[in-house]
Amino acid sequence: LPRSSGLTSLFRANGSDSKSNGSDSKKLRVEDRMEAPPSRVLHIRKLPNETSESEVIALGLPFGKVTNILTLKGKNQAFLELGTEEAAITMINYYSTVTPHVRNVPVFIQYSNHKELKTDSGNQRAQAVLQAVSAVQGGGTPASGSIVDLTAASSPVLRIIIDNMFYPVTLDVLQQIFSKFGTVMKIITFTKNNQFQALLQFNDPPTAQQAKIALDGQNIYNSCCTLRIDYSKLVNLNVKYNNDKSRDYTRPELPAGDGQPAMDPNMAAAFQGKDSNSLLGKIPGRPNPLCGLSPLNAAAAAAAAAGRVALSGHSGASGVLLASNLNEEMVTPQSLFTLFGVYGDAQRVKILYNKKDSALIQMADANQAQLAMSHLNGQKMHGKPIRVALSKHTSVQLPRDGLDDQGLTKDFTNSPLHRFKKPGSKNFQNIFPPTTTLHLSNIPTDVSEEDLRLLFSNAGGTVNAFKFFQDHKMALLQMSTVEEAIQGLIDLHNYNMGDNHHLRVSFSKSTI
Repeated sequence: LPRSSGLTSLFRANGSDSKSNGSDSKKLRVEDRMEAPPSRVLHIRKLPNETSESEVIALGLPFGKVTNILTLKGKNQAFLELGTEEAAITMINYYSTVTPHVRNVPVFIQYSNHKELKTDSGNQRAQAVLQAVSAVQGGGTPASGSIVDLTAASSPVLRIIIDNMFYPVTLDVLQQIFSKFGTVMKIITFTKNNQFQALLQFNDPPTAQQAKIALDGQNIYNSCCTLRIDYSKLVNLNVKYNNDKSRDYTRPELPAGDGQPAMDPNMAAAFQGKDSNSLLGKIPGRPNPLCGLSPLNAAAAAAAAAGRVALSGHSGASGVLLASNLNEEMVTPQSLFTLFGVYGDAQRVKILYNKKDSALIQMADANQAQLAMSHLNGQKMHGKPIRVALSKHTSVQLPRDGLDDQGLTKDFTNSPLHRFKKPGSKNFQNIFPPTTTLHLSNIPTDVSEEDLRLLFSNAGGTVNAFKFFQDHKMALLQMSTVEEAIQGLIDLHNYNMGDNHHLRVSFSKSTI
C-alpha cells in the first residue's frame, strides 16, 4: 500500500491506533475495548499475513453497511468504517463475547480514535472491493472486473454443503445464521453423497449474494462444520411440509407431514444440553469433550443467541455482571431485572449503595451473562448509554437480616417472570438485540390497536407503526428509537391488561 501524504496524516492523528503493532497480550480485555469512545471506525489488529480486503469487510457485513476500509499490510492491521456508530457498537458488543477469527486466526477489534476514515486514490484495490460490496449491499450489480468474487447472483436460492460435520446442524441454526443478512423465506435440508446439504431461499438475489460473500468457507464451530456455499439453479423452492427437514417461513399453516415430525420439545431440550448448557457434545474418539463456538466472520451467533451453546472460553466464568453509567434517578432493581431478563433468568439485582449509578446483576449462569453483556453494553437506558462488563464477584449477597438497604437489593430467584426456566421454551429461539420493533403477546381480544398505541406512547416515545397478527393475540409495535423500545419493554412487560392477561413484551427482528 503506498505511503501517501493522506495515509501519513492519518497516523499522525491517531498515534494510539498505530502504536498497536501486535505486541499486545493474546486476550484483549473488555476494558481495552472501551479505551476509545464509540466510533463508526474500528481498528482491527493481528490479522494474518496476506489477509484480503474482502475478508476484513466480511467481519463487518452482518452488522450494517461498510463504507470504507484501509488495510496496513506491513503492520497486519486494518481500519473498517461502518455506516453508523450504532452498527459499530453492535459489532464491538458481539465480539466482546466471542473472539473474531480470520483464516482461523484470532484477531482483535476496538474503536478507533477516528470518527471517519479518509483515504486517498492510492488505495485503489481496497476501494474496488468496497465498491463491489456496496453495490451488493445496495441491491445493485458490481462493476465488471471486480477483484473479488462478487459476480451478480441470478437466484435468491443458495446451495449449502456442510463439510467436516462433527455436530448436527439443524434447520433452525441455519435460519438464524443466514437471517442476519435478510429475510429467509424457505429452507430444505437433505443428505446427498453422504453430505448434509441445504437449499435456502432469501427474498431477493442481492441478499443471497451478500450472505454467500460473508459466510462461504466459514466454520460454524471451532475447526468443524464448514459452510460451502454456491448459487442454486433453482429460483424458487417448493416446500410441502414444515418440520425438522424443511420449512416455509411464509406459510406457517403447512402440515408437518407423515414420518417427518417437527423436533419434539423434549428432544430440543436434550440438544440444548441441560447439564452442560451446550449443544456441543463429545467428538467421537477424541479426548476433548467440548468444541467451543467459533464466531463466523460474518457472525450470526446463531446457536449462542438461542441459548444452545456455551460461549468459547467462558465455561468457568462468573454469572455476575457489573452495569455502570446508569441513571441513578430512574434505575431500580425491577427495571434492571426486566431488561436483563430478556437474555437470561436474572436471579438477584443490587444497586451499589455508595455508587448508585452502578449495579450488580446475577444471571442464572455464565452463558446468560455473556449473552446479556453482548446485547446490552452500549445501549441507552433512561437517557444514558449503559456499560456492561463481567464482574469479579461470583454472587450477589443479600443484605443481612434486619438491615434496611433502602430497597437497593432484590432477590428474583423465585420470580414467575423468568423466561428461560421451561426446557424447550420458544423464548430460547427468540432472543434478539434491542431493536425499535417490539413483539407483544397475550393481548386480550377486546384490546384495540389504539389502546396499545396509547399505552406505549404514554411510556414515553412515539409509535411509528403497528401490526396485529391474524388472531389478534399477538402484535408488532415499532417505536421511533431503540431507546424508546427499551423503555417500553421495561415499563410494560407483564403489564396487567385486565382479566388476568399480563402483556408479554420482547424485542423482534421483524420490521413493519
